[in-house]
Amino acid sequence: MDGILYAIAIMALGGVVLGALLGYASTRFKVEGDPLVEKIDSILPQTQCGQCGFPGCRPYAEAIAKDEADINQCPPGGDENIHKLAELLGKEYKPLSAEHGIEKPKQVAIIDEKVCIGCTLCIQACPVDAIIGAAKQMHTIAEDLCTGCELCIPPCPVECIDMVTVADTPDTWKWIKPGAAPRVIPIVPVAVAAHSEAA
Repeated sequence: MDGILYAIAIMALGGVVLGALLGYASTRFKVEGDPLVEKIDSILPQTQCGQCGFPGCRPYAEAIAKDEADINQCPPGGDENIHKLAELLGKEYKPLSAEHGIEKPKQVAIIDEKVCIGCTLCIQACPVDAIIGAAKQMHTIAEDLCTGCELCIPPCPVECIDMVTVADTPDTWKWIKPGAAPRVIPIVPVAVAAHSEAA
């Protein structure tokens, strides 16, 4: 009986020591992220659609921070996000790159469950796990998780997935003043501003 208690005590002590070592190592060797990447990533829409040419929003944010990508490659973020990125980075506004797509209203995928054959190709393609189902079983979309990236449409062999525009709700609706032009934030280079003040 005493042998069992000693074994439990030794295991508990080993667990406490190893836990303390891991806790110390996690604070001592913590890798700090780039705060600029964090700010850029927080502006991006997190659709993980890949339309920008990167596998997700985080890699795109890292490329923008390193000046390896333009700020106008994100169709889901649209014009509003391009303005926010230009303001954050002190860059000149550029319209959305046509090469990467066009801005669309917020959409979600809908599966026609009568046509779905349960092939699971859409589940494999979804970057945010918004599709629920199993092999040879009916699939459905968790609409609150769907980002509208459209990556589930091409692999579907029976074309049972459609994109539906999301209606405005009190949480998503934005006030647009009647007759008001869209808000454009002018980005003026410092040298030009100083030159115009001198003249």
